[in-house]
Amino acid sequence: MLQMQTHSIVDFSKTSNIENWLIVDDVVMGGKSSGLFKIDDAGNGKFFGEISLDNNGGFSSVRYRGATISTDRYSKIVMRIKGDGKRYQFRVKEQLDQRHSYVAYFTTSGDWETVEIAFKDLFPKFRGRLLDIPNFSGDTIAELGFLFGNKKAESFELLIDRIYLQ
Repeated sequence: MLQMQTHSIVDFSKTSNIENWLIVDDVVMGGKSSGLFKIDDAGNGKFFGEISLDNNGGFSSVRYRGATISTDRYSKIVMRIKGDGKRYQFRVKEQLDQRHSYVAYFTTSGDWETVEIAFKDLFPKFRGRLLDIPNFSGDTIAELGFLFGNKKAESFELLIDRIYLQ
C-alpha cells in the first residue's frame, strides 16, 4: 500500500510552546477587536476573542512563524480543527517580508473536523483586496495563520489540534 507523505507543522499538546504565535488585530489600524491565543485544558491551540466594528475595525488574526518549510513534496495543508460554526480565513505567506497573503476560506461545523486546502486554491489578497497575481505556487511556507472577521460584531472560537502538509 502506498504511504501518503506528511510533514507536521503544528501538533498541539498541553505542554506546547506558543511563543511563535502572534495575535494581530484591527487595533493596528485603530479598531477595537481583541483576539487571544492559548493552549486550552485539553491541549489544543485556542484562537478566540471579540470582534468590534468600532473605528472601522472588524478582524482578528493569529499568525504562526516557525522555520520556513519547503513544500515542494506536498500539495495541500490539512488541519484538524473545531470551530463555532462560523467562517474563517486560512492564510499563508511564502516569505516573511511578503506583503500579501495567500488565502482560502472555510466554514466550521461546530464539531471536530479535518479541513484540507489544496495549495492551488490559495489566492493572493492584501488588506482585503484580491490581487492580480497567480495563486500560491507551493514552494515554501514562512508564515501561516487564521483570520476571523465577517463584518459583524461577534465573538469567535477556533480550536486547533494539528496542522500538517500532505
